[in-house]
Amino acid sequence: MSCLLHSLSLSLLLFPFFFFISMADQSNDTRYPSCLSYNCANLTISYPFWRLDSEAPTQFCGYGGFGINCSNNVPVVYFGSDSYYIPNINYESKSIVLVDYDVSPVVPAVVCPRVRHSIDWGDMPFNFWGQNVNLSFHFNCTGVPDFAREIPCLSTSTNKSCVNDLNYEPENFSWTVYSCDDEVVTTVFDVFSSTMALETEFSRALRQGFELKWGRMEDCQKCEESGGRCGHNNSTTELMCFCSGGAITMAHCKGSGTNWTLKLVLGIVSAFMTITLVLIVYCISKFSPSNCVALFKHQTEDEKSVEAFVIQYGSLSTKRYTYAHIKKMTNSFRVKLGQGGFGTVFKGKLSDGRPVAVKVLNSLKASGQEFINEVASIGRTSHINIVTLLGFCFDSKKRALVYEFMPNGSLEKFIHGHVPLNTSEHIGVQKLFDVALGIARGLDYLHRGCNTRILHLDIKPHNILLDEDFCPKIADFGLAKLYSRKESIVSMIEARGTIGYIAPEVFNRSFGGVSHKADVYSYGMLILEMVGGRKNVDAGVGSGHTSEIYFPYWIYNRLKKEEFVLDGIISVEENDYARKMTIVGLWCIQTDPKQRPSINEVIEMLEGRLQALAIPPKPFFSSPPRSPPTAFSTS
Repeated sequence: MSCLLHSLSLSLLLFPFFFFISMADQSNDTRYPSCLSYNCANLTISYPFWRLDSEAPTQFCGYGGFGINCSNNVPVVYFGSDSYYIPNINYESKSIVLVDYDVSPVVPAVVCPRVRHSIDWGDMPFNFWGQNVNLSFHFNCTGVPDFAREIPCLSTSTNKSCVNDLNYEPENFSWTVYSCDDEVVTTVFDVFSSTMALETEFSRALRQGFELKWGRMEDCQKCEESGGRCGHNNSTTELMCFCSGGAITMAHCKGSGTNWTLKLVLGIVSAFMTITLVLIVYCISKFSPSNCVALFKHQTEDEKSVEAFVIQYGSLSTKRYTYAHIKKMTNSFRVKLGQGGFGTVFKGKLSDGRPVAVKVLNSLKASGQEFINEVASIGRTSHINIVTLLGFCFDSKKRALVYEFMPNGSLEKFIHGHVPLNTSEHIGVQKLFDVALGIARGLDYLHRGCNTRILHLDIKPHNILLDEDFCPKIADFGLAKLYSRKESIVSMIEARGTIGYIAPEVFNRSFGGVSHKADVYSYGMLILEMVGGRKNVDAGVGSGHTSEIYFPYWIYNRLKKEEFVLDGIISVEENDYARKMTIVGLWCIQTDPKQRPSINEVIEMLEGRLQALAIPPKPFFSSPPRSPPTAFSTS
């Protein structure tokens, strides 16, 4: 062992030297051609802006939040959760004109537009241009104060809309007495004149937009004059000059001073790498490799990985909200819908009035990986039986997920024993069967319908949501695992799931490798609960026995005796539905993954004839002990 460590130490110490040589002799930087300016409509896009809509986003070509989307030859920039059309960029005065996308020329003209976005560009280095005027719009108010102007085309006899210049709003004035539904603060080039009709000036001012100035970056000119192309190191906030002979952090590409500076920088980098690698070798020699990984894991895979993920993924697909938007959306988290293992769910409302469910992640329990899992996996889906992710928030340690609202809540409250037959929450055997079939179709989509296969790994009643028509939707992808369609077995460092629903192979590899059959097992336990009307980990019947193994035995014996425990079965048809779900469920929870059907075979069994289903072998194992090892990621 010591000999191996000595060899490894020598190799790692020599590595920076060869790294130095290879960097010094580098003949081309691949980022150099990527940072060539390009045209979008009538604009030239170059540093500090970068192309957001390319297959490989080039954020290294400019400042992190300055990405411009040029899809359909329409230049658009995003700040927070808002989008703005760009009619003009002036690189000499370092200014950009923005128009709220809702009232931009690319959107069909509206005589009396309703501005929807508040100005919010986070920590971007922008400043308002001197001629801009801050306006505050208020909608659906009971009245209009003296210092504001009513917008007739957006008002009715009872609900008034108005606008005022924030510079002339009385100090300590409160809008509460006017009971307005919404407030939007925006900026325009100049205030409305008093001589023209308000509708005309209102529309003109919004479409004219506003102008911002960005911080001066003098070194870029020196870089371009030396034949380089400007870029940005978003992790260190340093200007980068990409040259045909390699990238440097100084102002220009040519000259003897640059060569010495380059060598100095590379030498410092090499020394830093040497120290880091020596520490890694010492850690491996002093502790186990797994402990060393754990030592560095939080820093490299949590904060940094989430930040990198959000930069690369968040701007391109799902809408991103600021924490202020989340707070406003949920009315300061007023209505709580539920509590989960990694966060709390609140009811909210989007600016267009749509209800949403907002899951605010607990920073003490949920690592960055749960956040990435959720956004990366569910963001790839589009299926009637998968809940829709409408947006997310990542503001430092503030993380939230915005979903479509499910008025009937989770399946859990409809299937467990506390639901009396004569209540509105009892949905009947046939509806439960339809729900079971919908869940299976959603899982089949995750396993076979996506380009990247998704293992959910936490299928349980709490994670099945029901819309107003009781259509089931699979939710909570915090423990999900993505893998390619070519893989059959999934690599997992630690077990994950909820006690009572975890497949044997997930917590003990002697039962086989982890595959899509793990979700099949959880699904089997789920539909057995739907038939049995109680939790499989709390099936205390008679003597109060609470073993997880007891529930499958109990329901299997009821099947053999042709008895059913679901209250209210009054017809042969309902009996067939319950019996079919029981048989399929027992096949799904077989200990050997090879004996379980795939989820598409489950669908065929549910849609097929009851008489064609064979009785499965008696189950002999259900789930891990009630006190799992600490490595489990349970919820």
